[in-house]
Amino acid sequence: MNFVFISPNFPEAYRFFCMRLADNGVNVLGVGDCPYENLHPELQGALTEYYKVDTLENYDQVYRAVAYFSYRYGKIDYVESNNEYWLEQDARLRTEFNITTGLKADQIEKFKSKTLMKKYYKKAGVPMARYLPLTTEAAALKFTAKVGYPVVVKPDNGVGAAATYKLKSDQDVRDFFASKPDVPYLMEEFVPGEVTTYDGVCDSKGQVLFAASHISPDSIMDMANEHKPCSYYVNKAVPPEVEAAGKATLKAFGAFSRFFHLEFFRLTADKEGLGKKGDIVALEVNMRPAGGYTPDMLNFSQSTDVYQIWADMIAFDECRHSFDGPHSYCVYAGRRDDVDYALTHAELGEKYTDNVRLFTRMPDALAGVMGNQVTICCFDTKKQLDAFLRAAFKEK
Repeated sequence: MNFVFISPNFPEAYRFFCMRLADNGVNVLGVGDCPYENLHPELQGALTEYYKVDTLENYDQVYRAVAYFSYRYGKIDYVESNNEYWLEQDARLRTEFNITTGLKADQIEKFKSKTLMKKYYKKAGVPMARYLPLTTEAAALKFTAKVGYPVVVKPDNGVGAAATYKLKSDQDVRDFFASKPDVPYLMEEFVPGEVTTYDGVCDSKGQVLFAASHISPDSIMDMANEHKPCSYYVNKAVPPEVEAAGKATLKAFGAFSRFFHLEFFRLTADKEGLGKKGDIVALEVNMRPAGGYTPDMLNFSQSTDVYQIWADMIAFDECRHSFDGPHSYCVYAGRRDDVDYALTHAELGEKYTDNVRLFTRMPDALAGVMGNQVTICCFDTKKQLDAFLRAAFKEK
């Protein structure tokens, strides 16, 4: 099997995808813009061959890389990056090289457009916030008069919470239109809730091979725009209502042979037209692993290896490894360099040395949202988790 992995070196942990594929006997062919000598030695060992391009933004160069691999190794079975930024390029490559093991160019839009996602959420029977494709200021003000403030505006095609804002008044709406980027936007009613996810791997028939759930009490939007502390945690188990909404969503979207990251709100208050406190409401679909160190957190929490589960799906269309270890809460604390905390980063690590699973720094490209200083810990109880977060974010 020939597998072309786009950008195998970023995020850095993605080398584990390549390593597990190679362990499964897959021919792993890398395309990236990093010099080969700068690749992690483990990644170098996993790659059959690496093709360096000047930039992955240049489609012609990436196309030539895949064409070269096709000429040298024969038919390409998979093209994948597992990265939101390159999903459209991945789909275009699959289309032009007639690769049928993933989404093609005419299928990718429903996973990228937040407006089109609404259609499939409706098919899945999952409630969703009222929304409006933003065209004019007058239409936006008419919408806010109907749903009330605050409202959220976001790019129709965007990654995470990039360029996403909460508007709290008519003046905020006018200010937004005065400097609105020249890309399609939509406006949604505000949903009072915490973000809860359904993360995992599905096979070629859309059957879930593995799933877990993580919870973010604060939204990524607020972490990015209001400089709030970045924290979230992986639950010990997937709540049944989250599993039901997740599986219905996967079926409605026709997802297959993928890592998935589905986001929902769990209402923290009753919301007319959406449901009661505790109900699950649709947020966003992502056909790739959750960002940052979340795949590692899934491993720590569930005593598993999601990189192996994904590689088994690719090579065998099933999970051939058994993971039966204990489950725990796994929490992420992303602290910021410009905040004076009561405990230094070193002191925090020493205080929780028995619980720490990863103690590092976030790459600068992701630190604006995720924080600079990363501490990931596992705990048996939610009470212990909450005490850790209070200690981690307490300021002098």
